[in-house]
Amino acid sequence: MKKNLGAKLMIYPTPLLVVSTYDKAGNPNAMTAAWGGICCSSPPCVAISLRKATYTYDSLIEGNAFTINIPSENYVKEADYFGIASGKLEDKFTKTGLTPIKSEFVNAPYISEFPINIECKIIQVTELGLHTQFIGEVMNVKIDDTIQENQPIIEQIKPLIFAPDGRNYYSIGEQVAEAFSVGKEIG
Repeated sequence: MKKNLGAKLMIYPTPLLVVSTYDKAGNPNAMTAAWGGICCSSPPCVAISLRKATYTYDSLIEGNAFTINIPSENYVKEADYFGIASGKLEDKFTKTGLTPIKSEFVNAPYISEFPINIECKIIQVTELGLHTQFIGEVMNVKIDDTIQENQPIIEQIKPLIFAPDGRNYYSIGEQVAEAFSVGKEIG
């Protein structure tokens, strides 16, 4: 038997993403976002959703670009800080000691210390209610040169995930099956 919980956000897991932009003055800024993910494979696109009240919102509208930075579990404090501090009030990069680098393909900074950086140009903006969704076409992906492509990348970067119900961060567990393969055992 099942019980009804009503309209709630119960998708698991949600990724822990750090979105970077330049503000009006050209200063790098970053914010943590969990409302995001892949939304199209061709062309490759990602979606992020955030509230208009965030400092990053205007930077997205004006700059028409952003990066998504995937932090490893080693940077959980910094990733959380990006979500609780406002770039309007302080320089988050100075506070965290992390390094913003100008992207090659879009006008947005990426975070040098994070193992994966996705450079995106905004191709669509949709007002949804409390949040606005930004669809970004992926122009380039950067990956740390220590990552071995012949090994599972997820196990090397150890990305963080967010559980919205308890407002907690988790690391990724072990592989349990091979996608598009294990289901063949049924048929």
